[in-house]
Amino acid sequence: MNTAAEQHRPPAAAYAQAAETAGRAPSIHNTQPWHWQVHPDRLDLYADTTRALPGTDPDERMLLVSCGAALHHAQVALAAQGHTVDTRTLPDPAEPHHLAVLTISGDMPVTADAVRLVQALQLRHTDRRPTVDTPVAPEQVDELRRIAGEYGVHLHRLTPPQVSELAVAVSRAEDAAAGEPTLRAETAAWTGPDRPAGAGVPPEFIPDKRPETDVGERDFTARGALPVGGGHDKSSTYVVLFGGDDDRAAWLRAGQALSAVWLHATGQGLAVLPYSQVIEIDGSRAMMRRILSNLGYAYIVLRLGVADPDHPLPGHTPRLPFDATATVDPA
Repeated sequence: MNTAAEQHRPPAAAYAQAAETAGRAPSIHNTQPWHWQVHPDRLDLYADTTRALPGTDPDERMLLVSCGAALHHAQVALAAQGHTVDTRTLPDPAEPHHLAVLTISGDMPVTADAVRLVQALQLRHTDRRPTVDTPVAPEQVDELRRIAGEYGVHLHRLTPPQVSELAVAVSRAEDAAAGEPTLRAETAAWTGPDRPAGAGVPPEFIPDKRPETDVGERDFTARGALPVGGGHDKSSTYVVLFGGDDDRAAWLRAGQALSAVWLHATGQGLAVLPYSQVIEIDGSRAMMRRILSNLGYAYIVLRLGVADPDHPLPGHTPRLPFDATATVDPA
């Protein structure tokens, strides 16, 4: 990476590249519910409610978590260009969907960690295949816990009894969603043949059969084409990101922590599968709070493990074009 060349570009070019890189961020149903405004002197992040899920996510928890992940991706991209950045979140109470302002405040050497993160960003993906019998090392979890803490978010590794409780919570969330035609229709709209171009979850990323796992996966209603093999998740580790607050600022921070944890897990060679359905449903969200002994609010659950290399993923889920998720100020 040519640091000098990167640092001598106009700030607007750096902001535009960061916004484009942020398009790789994970989001619920791959809706990519963010919009960037690129200015010569700053980069603004807005929630794009035209890609919200009012049935599945009426309080916009997952929308904010998704946008927080995109925010972190942009921060990673700017650091890899050799820039220090000031970030203000929720800058205007009168505009609740104006989520952040990023401003380049100076230059810095590009570190090896910054390069590794942006490389992990290009590799990161959701992995719905069962994991193999290689356990996740405790020190790997400790490192991810430290990283989440940098964003004011706690990471708790679920104990075996808590994993059993998680399985019940996931099952109840799936049953509740299955009984709501609005939720099923919303899911089908983002996974079926009429999903928006450049977004949603195509069949090649959905398992071709229900994996035989202790903790069930999301039922996308659409028929999948992803071979899952005969593995199981008995060696997987389940962690929950949680915190003491349950508001928009907390969900945005949770998204940043999710991105940071996911990128570092990718760098460690771990496969990641998020479980957001237990947060989307009121009853299962309350169950997660009880699993945490009422010490905080769960933001998202992650399964960490090692995927079966004999069943590779087809690639990355589609992404919207840059001009669909960003507006560049001609000034």
